[in-house]
Amino acid sequence: MKKIFARLMKDESGATAIEYGLIAALISVALIAGASTLGNALNDAFDTIGDTIQTKTDAIP
Repeated sequence: MKKIFARLMKDESGATAIEYGLIAALISVALIAGASTLGNALNDAFDTIGDTIQTKTDAIP
Protein backbone atom coordinates (compact mmCIF):
# COMPACT_ATOMS: atom_id res chain seq x y z
CA MET A 1 0.00 0.00 0.00
CA LYS A 2 2.86 2.36 0.80
CA LYS A 3 4.36 1.79 -2.66
CA ILE A 4 1.09 2.70 -4.40
CA PHE A 5 0.69 5.86 -2.31
CA ALA A 6 4.33 6.86 -2.92
CA ARG A 7 3.89 6.33 -6.67
CA LEU A 8 0.73 8.48 -6.64
CA MET A 9 2.57 11.26 -4.82
CA LYS A 10 5.32 11.26 -7.46
CA ASP A 11 2.90 11.32 -10.40
CA GLU A 12 2.62 14.95 -11.53
CA SER A 13 0.73 14.46 -14.80
CA GLY A 14 -2.54 15.71 -13.32
CA ALA A 15 -0.89 18.83 -11.93
CA THR A 16 0.74 19.50 -15.28
CA ALA A 17 -2.61 19.23 -17.08
CA ILE A 18 -4.18 21.68 -14.62
CA GLU A 19 -1.31 24.12 -15.13
CA TYR A 20 -1.70 23.94 -18.90
CA GLY A 21 -5.43 24.51 -18.51
CA LEU A 22 -4.85 27.60 -16.38
CA ILE A 23 -2.33 28.98 -18.85
CA ALA A 24 -4.78 28.43 -21.72
CA ALA A 25 -7.53 30.17 -19.76
CA LEU A 26 -5.33 33.20 -19.04
CA ILE A 27 -4.28 33.46 -22.68
CA SER A 28 -7.94 33.30 -23.72
CA VAL A 29 -8.90 36.08 -21.34
CA ALA A 30 -6.03 38.24 -22.61
CA LEU A 31 -7.03 37.65 -26.25
CA ILE A 32 -10.67 38.51 -25.57
CA ALA A 33 -9.72 41.69 -23.72
CA GLY A 34 -7.33 42.72 -26.49
CA ALA A 35 -9.85 42.03 -29.24
CA SER A 36 -12.50 44.02 -27.39
CA THR A 37 -10.18 47.00 -26.95
CA LEU A 38 -9.06 46.86 -30.57
CA GLY A 39 -12.67 46.57 -31.73
CA ASN A 40 -13.68 49.65 -29.76
CA ALA A 41 -10.73 51.64 -31.12
CA LEU A 42 -11.56 50.63 -34.70
CA ASN A 43 -15.22 51.51 -34.18
CA ASP A 44 -14.26 54.98 -32.95
CA ALA A 45 -11.89 55.48 -35.90
CA PHE A 46 -14.53 54.48 -38.46
CA ASP A 47 -17.12 56.71 -36.75
CA THR A 48 -14.73 59.66 -37.03
CA ILE A 49 -14.00 58.91 -40.68
CA GLY A 50 -17.71 58.55 -41.43
CA ASP A 51 -18.56 61.82 -39.70
CA THR A 52 -15.80 63.63 -41.61
CA ILE A 53 -16.99 62.26 -44.95
CA GLN A 54 -20.60 63.16 -44.11
CA THR A 55 -19.58 66.71 -43.16
CA LYS A 56 -17.58 67.15 -46.36
CA THR A 57 -20.35 65.79 -48.61
CA ASP A 58 -22.99 67.94 -46.91
CA ALA A 59 -20.91 71.03 -47.73
CA ILE A 60 -20.94 70.26 -51.46
CA PRO A 61 -23.68 72.32 -53.15
